[in-house]
This record gives sequence, C-alpha cells and structure tokens, in this order.
Amino acid sequence: MRNKGKHKAGFIGLGLIGGSIAKAIRQYYPDFEIVAFDKSREALALATQESVIDVAAASIDDNFRQCSYIFLCAPVACNAAYLKQIKEYLHEDCILTDVGSVKTNIHIEVKKLGIEEYFIGGHPMAGSEKSGYANSKAMLIENAYYVLTPSALVSKEKVEKYEAFIESLKALPVILDYEKHDYVTGTISHLPHIIASSLVNFVRDTDTKDELMKNLAAGGFKDITRIASSSPTMWQHICLKNRENISEILEGFIDMLMKIKGLVDASDEQGIYQWFASSRSYRNSIPGSSAGPIKKTYAVYCDIIDEAGGIAAIATILASNGINLKNIGIVHNREFEEGVLRIEFYDEASSRKASGLLQKFRYIVYER
Repeated sequence: MRNKGKHKAGFIGLGLIGGSIAKAIRQYYPDFEIVAFDKSREALALATQESVIDVAAASIDDNFRQCSYIFLCAPVACNAAYLKQIKEYLHEDCILTDVGSVKTNIHIEVKKLGIEEYFIGGHPMAGSEKSGYANSKAMLIENAYYVLTPSALVSKEKVEKYEAFIESLKALPVILDYEKHDYVTGTISHLPHIIASSLVNFVRDTDTKDELMKNLAAGGFKDITRIASSSPTMWQHICLKNRENISEILEGFIDMLMKIKGLVDASDEQGIYQWFASSRSYRNSIPGSSAGPIKKTYAVYCDIIDEAGGIAAIATILASNGINLKNIGIVHNREFEEGVLRIEFYDEASSRKASGLLQKFRYIVYER
C-alpha cells in the first residue's frame, strides 16, 4: 500500500538542472524524501554529503516507488530511453516530467508507451555554461520561466497541481503545446548556441598565425560567445532531436545574414543604419526581470587606478558588506566597455548593491 503521509521526489539524472531542482525542493520542502539515480557516482556522493538526497540509487529500482514526482533529467536522447524502466513505478497520484529543451520526441515516446495520463513535459529555461551537479544551485530556477507541456490525456487537476508546485519553487510556469515549444526554443535558445559556437570556430579558423584574434578577444566577444563553453554532448543531442526545426530556423537566419551582406556590398548607408537601429529598439524592449533560456549574467564594470592593491581594495569593500563575487578580472580591451575591471555576481540584488557601494566610494561604475 502506498504511503500517503510523506511526499517523495525521484530524479533520473542529477546534473546541473536535476541537481538545482533537487536543491530547490530541499530548500522549500525540507521534509520531502528525495531519491536519485545518476551514472556519476561522484554526483550522488556529493548530493548525499550535502543532504540534498536521501537515497542514492544504484539503478532505476524499487527506490522509485511511491514518488509524487519523478524528474527525468538526463540528456534529451536518454530521457526517452528511461521511460520504459520507470513505467512500472508510476501510480495514479504520480506526476512524471522531464527537463529537456526538446519536447516532441519524449511526448511521442510517452504516447507509444501509453503513459500520457502521468506525463507533463517540463523545461526550466535557465542554465549555465558550466555543467554537472557541482555547479547546481537552488536559485538557478528562481524567477526563470519554466515551460510545461502537458500531454493530451493528463488531467487538469494534475496540471494545476504541478503548476502550483513549480511556482512554490519560485519559478514562473508557462503552459505551451510541445510542438510550439520546440520551435520557440529552437529560435531563442538553440540558434544562439549554434551562432556562438560558429563564431568561435570562425575566429579559430581565420586567426592570424600569432593568434592576434584570440589574444585580443575580450569584452563583447567573450560575452556573446560565453555559451559556446556549454556541454558539447548536450548540444549534440539537442541538434539531433530538434533537427527539423533547427534546420528551418538556420535557413531563415542565413537569409537574414545574406540581407545584411547585400546592404554592406551596396554601401547602403540608410539600410545599414536601419538594420542596427531596429535591432537595438527590439532588444531594448525585451524584459530583463526574468531569466530566459540563456542564463543572464550580472556584472558591473568600473575604472580603477592601475596600481598595486587596486583590485584588493574593491574586493575588500564588497566582502565587508556581505557581497559574494562570482568572478573578477581586468578587461584589457575597451571596445565594448568603458570600465577596465569586470565584476560578476550571482544575482541582480548583489550587482545593484555593489554598484551603489562602489559609487559611494567614488569609483566610476558602468552597468550593462
């Protein structure tokens, strides 16, 4: 007989996203029992040591019985394969979900296996260029859009229950049809990763013999290509599973590149100006209050005197006021920033507080 007194969550995969959701559940629901399976023994050991999970399963076994929620958090190509193994542990009150950024393939498999009544697809639109459980944190999904793609046969009550659960983890649930989801994320998430990787590869292949491009690349270039440091395995799977959408989107983007090439070739001053003006206007209209599929960075830039102890002085000011730094470093190229010191923070509140403090101490601060 199923124990209804205690809620239980199961995780298949405990990487960046799975680990972050598990940590969020532990933070907001400390009495939950959490069981996890991952091929990485190190991830399971660390999660156990941190008291994030209660049970580190050696396989997908009876530890997954009686779960209120089961999260499939493996790479998108693997999640569908795990469905057959998890099927016997589903029950009427269980919600089965995933966190993949491609939804069509898993919805098709769920339908084939006849388990639609349990399944609500999920995609927390947050992440990092860093991967693995060691980089996970509860706040990763905070204020991030969390797309839900309910299957055709799942009950309205389960959808409402899961929507409320996601809200309680401080994420922002959005319900979408799974096919629409794959086209939308193909444009605003998958395409940018392809562009970033293509730009990095282009610089590598066209660099001078003394690697001037590589050595001078800083500021704007490193910002827009940051996501190229993401897991190549994950993006290999995404490109293969969302192949048709990505191909169509790339074709449209290539047409757009040809359009700007034509404007440059024709020395069309007004056309080129309008190209940049329209993109600036639309970009500035995008809300910045919530996290999208590409994790936002919180950084300030400031001028400092080029002398010993300059960075240490700033670090001391911030540390003495309880502000944690994510990263700090000198920017040698000022093409895109006025400031030479870049300071990155974990959240917007810390960034704003740091900016105010540094200005109070007479530093010239530039926010982006």
